[in-house]
Amino acid sequence: MDNSKFIKGLVSIIMPSWNTEKYIGEAIQSVINQIYTNWELIIVDDCSTDNTEKIVSKFNDKRIKFFKNEKNLGAALSRNKALREAKGEWIAFLDSDDVRCKDKLEKQISFMEKNGYILSYTEYEKIDEKSKSFNITVTGPEHVDKKKIYRYDYIGQLTMIYNANKFGVIQIDDISKNNDYAIRLKLYNTIPDTKAYLLKQKLAKYRVRKVSISHDKFIKKFKSHYNLFHICDKKNSIISLLYACRNMFYGVFKKIKYEN
Repeated sequence: MDNSKFIKGLVSIIMPSWNTEKYIGEAIQSVINQIYTNWELIIVDDCSTDNTEKIVSKFNDKRIKFFKNEKNLGAALSRNKALREAKGEWIAFLDSDDVRCKDKLEKQISFMEKNGYILSYTEYEKIDEKSKSFNITVTGPEHVDKKKIYRYDYIGQLTMIYNANKFGVIQIDDISKNNDYAIRLKLYNTIPDTKAYLLKQKLAKYRVRKVSISHDKFIKKFKSHYNLFHICDKKNSIISLLYACRNMFYGVFKKIKYEN
């Protein structure tokens, strides 16, 4: 593995975007406001048809790198593209409708360097479409090993940071849903004894956007979990079905135990 391209101390923040003109300005500003200044923000826009690109262009900061797909690729391949462009020792993620607290990078990088961790995550709160808090904090286990990550994805994408020198350039298969979860599975399969350690502080804000609740949605969610294990993780049909069932069960367990 050639790790010569990774720049020590640099945090590469991966941000796919698609039609988020309402939110992307706030997301970018939350990165610019970071106390930890050694970062690059890699935005890959997936053929937005709104004013996303225009809003991004208003930010005059050389640390922001904007790429636009020639055709719509979806979130998975857009993240892959951003990950190939990343030059940082540390890889972080922020969707274009989420927000991070100004001390997130400073506290989390310090937490990882002090303890020698190569993968970590933090707590986060849920906000609505107008950035108003639901007063719900999402936390998780003190550490997540491979066994736990296969039960359920306890790690919030917007809070995760990993060491690129250890894991290399992560690339995932093209699935429309659960592609963030697929990144986690790839990390754990790259280094099976990996543990993600929780920094028990609320350092990010996850935006909940209005969705309909229906039987059809439940079926789609189950299918997305099945595809995750069958397509991305190369499990056979029976194992994928069992893993998807277990995943749905632990999803309920997570809400009860780790959201309050």
